[in-house]
Amino acid sequence: MLAEQTFLFNLDPQLIFDAILLIIAVFFLVMLMSYLLFNPARKMMKDRQDRIAGEIDDAKADKESAAALKAEYEAKLKEVDKEAEAILAEARQKAIKSQNKLIDEAKEEASRIVKRAQEEAELEKKHAMDDMKQEMVAVASLMAQKVVAASINTDIQSTLVDETLKEMGESTWLS
Repeated sequence: MLAEQTFLFNLDPQLIFDAILLIIAVFFLVMLMSYLLFNPARKMMKDRQDRIAGEIDDAKADKESAAALKAEYEAKLKEVDKEAEAILAEARQKAIKSQNKLIDEAKEEASRIVKRAQEEAELEKKHAMDDMKQEMVAVASLMAQKVVAASINTDIQSTLVDETLKEMGESTWLS
């Protein structure tokens, strides 16, 4: 019998052959797994990374366009404020013109009313004077009638009344 050789950890050629075979199998298994699993996982990670980078770029572009739109809208708002101020100023001017026009019309109406009142007062004054003249004529006629009644007859009285009326004139009776 052969003397047994003692190896450290029982390293015999079968174990070394099995170990080498196991290393080769693990190497091919890693290569196969890399091809079947790792590469798709890497590709998926790369695609995800590219998609995230694209989304970040889109977000930056959206942010920039939003800032541009905001600036544009702020400019439009300022322009609208200016237009509103112009419209309000124009409306104020129109209101002032309308107010002045109404005041002028009211003044004209008041002057017409005053003038009409003065004319009516003049007419009333003339009517009062005419009435007074008629009253005076009536009183004078009554007095004359009483005086004459005592001293003259009706023919003389008619003649005196006619003469008095002619002397006074027709203008007194027409006004």
